[in-house]
Amino acid sequence: MIKTFNYFTQSIFIYFFFILGRILGVDLSRKLFSFLFLKVGPFFKSKKIISDNLLIFDKTIKEDQIDKIVSNMWKNYGMTFIEYIFLDYFKRNKSHIIIEGQENLEKIIKDKKPAIFVSGHFANYELMSMEITKMGIELAAIYRPLNNFFLNPFMEYLRKKYVCGNQIKKGINGVRETIEFINKGVSIALMVDQRVSEGEKINFFGKQALTTTLPAQLSIKYSLPIIPVFIERTIEKKFKIKFYNEINPLKMESKTNLTIRVNKVLEEMIVKNPNEWIWTHNRWK
Repeated sequence: MIKTFNYFTQSIFIYFFFILGRILGVDLSRKLFSFLFLKVGPFFKSKKIISDNLLIFDKTIKEDQIDKIVSNMWKNYGMTFIEYIFLDYFKRNKSHIIIEGQENLEKIIKDKKPAIFVSGHFANYELMSMEITKMGIELAAIYRPLNNFFLNPFMEYLRKKYVCGNQIKKGINGVRETIEFINKGVSIALMVDQRVSEGEKINFFGKQALTTTLPAQLSIKYSLPIIPVFIERTIEKKFKIKFYNEINPLKMESKTNLTIRVNKVLEEMIVKNPNEWIWTHNRWK
């Protein structure tokens, strides 16, 4: 009963913020919510987990560097949060996007064979799947539903309408659904940067971390290339998305080696822009 009440209260606030965001417009909303999340965010997430994660990332990191990264992370959190209510704007327009490695998407279209797109929670990560579908690639995205059942239906509606029409809920049933999509020639997109209970312990910034092997298993079983994707914000209030060269499963000896390769690319992404990755998750638990 208490949990239901808390979820209901949270959803009221969030729906109010979304309405406020539409009234203010995308630019002003970004400024407002980056400021709010910077001030309020630290009260809801463990500062110790964030600091511990950053010390694993860089054992020589200084306190002022930690403060800078954490501040930028909260600002990005706030902007990403309010940008959900502007997904229709991003769907209609192209002026906010700079794409690097577009030839790797065009190759997928030319070959008429599905691929597995992998990434992490960088900048506004929803825009990566959106741009793939805007290129004409049929895609299904694996996602984790929100715990808040008052808010989750609306978020699912936004994702299906503006990001990717095929949404797969994470879990055993989701794996079966993923295979069905692959058999229909549909590409798959998923995040690989969070801890999973069913994964393998793989080296991540020098420390073992439970990591999903699903992309590697699917890639090897169905001979599908893995394409890492990275997104970051630019100083011009735009986004830059990079589609990396494909990782060929035939060149890997096992799912473990393939997962290690994916983790290495993910590390490179985080090193490139640690300010826009989500450090609040207990990744190395």
